[in-house]
Amino acid sequence: MEELIRQWDGECVVVRYDGEADAWMFIAIHSRRLGPASGGTRMKVYDCPTDGLRDAQRLAEGMTYKWACADFPQGGGKGVIALSRPLEGAEREALLERYGRLVDMLGGNYGTGADLGVGPDLVEVIARSTKRVFGMHGAGDPGPWTALGTFVAIQALARRLYGSTDLNGRTVLVQGLGGAGRPLCERLVGVGARLKVTDVDEDRAKLVADALGATAVKADDAYNEECDIFAPCAVGGILNESTIPSLKCAGIAGCANNQLEEHEDADRLHERGILYSPDFVNNAGGAIALCGMESLGMNEKAVEQKILSIGQALDEIFQEAGRNEETPLLAAEARARRVLERGPAKGVGF
Repeated sequence: MEELIRQWDGECVVVRYDGEADAWMFIAIHSRRLGPASGGTRMKVYDCPTDGLRDAQRLAEGMTYKWACADFPQGGGKGVIALSRPLEGAEREALLERYGRLVDMLGGNYGTGADLGVGPDLVEVIARSTKRVFGMHGAGDPGPWTALGTFVAIQALARRLYGSTDLNGRTVLVQGLGGAGRPLCERLVGVGARLKVTDVDEDRAKLVADALGATAVKADDAYNEECDIFAPCAVGGILNESTIPSLKCAGIAGCANNQLEEHEDADRLHERGILYSPDFVNNAGGAIALCGMESLGMNEKAVEQKILSIGQALDEIFQEAGRNEETPLLAAEARARRVLERGPAKGVGF
């Protein structure tokens, strides 16, 4: 754990061991260059606490790039509660209340919201101990906003691959049918895409497929399934040395965080001729909506316009990657660094 913190390029990591629940709390603040750090809190059972710390650091860095690529006045941070065993009921709520007090101690340097294992109902529990939460004051469910941003990203991907944003007749495989994946499917069907769906919960996949006229694909077969565009909307780390050789798609754009298991996976995709749209650009919609409405006073129209600008950002990222003969990931990271070097945009008029 000490070595992970020493090697990290972020600002700080707050660590607390919770003896009552035998759980570790990590708040990783990667950068406040553009504004106070914000990012959701993830809660799950980890094999060891170090895995939770590593997750927090990677996710916080992703949030920095997400805010910077969107040129949004927020910094990158992430919370992780690493459980040693599943918690339910009063014991889980008590842990989240204690976590809320830890967030509150940071005095506004970090604000949090929902993530894997912490839904909107549990954000309300955190809010018993701190006001530094998003998702409770008017923005609603971030999933559909995340889906909107990823839908725009898929259109940008299609424009680069096929010369048009028209998805009518294009085959899109959506992996993960939760809060963002399901509304993404609905948008895709609405413009005539040929939809394939997959989920670890096969009953859920069948229900969505039946409701939307899609084809259900077994979870184990997802990486071998032919499609034009693959949209990972479940867990991270699914694009790796094992899965990339099996992919049968032309492009990838999804809602999930940290889709690449390691940075070199972007090179592996590039070598295979698969155009990868960086996840921290695609999935910024939910974060923009929550922070924009609840912290910056943006209305729904302003939020929608900001999320739609993801398409233009990706056009520029793909163009830069093409000019430099590099991966879109490198181009997106360079774009983020330029914004971070410049600092907050003057006169941000939200």
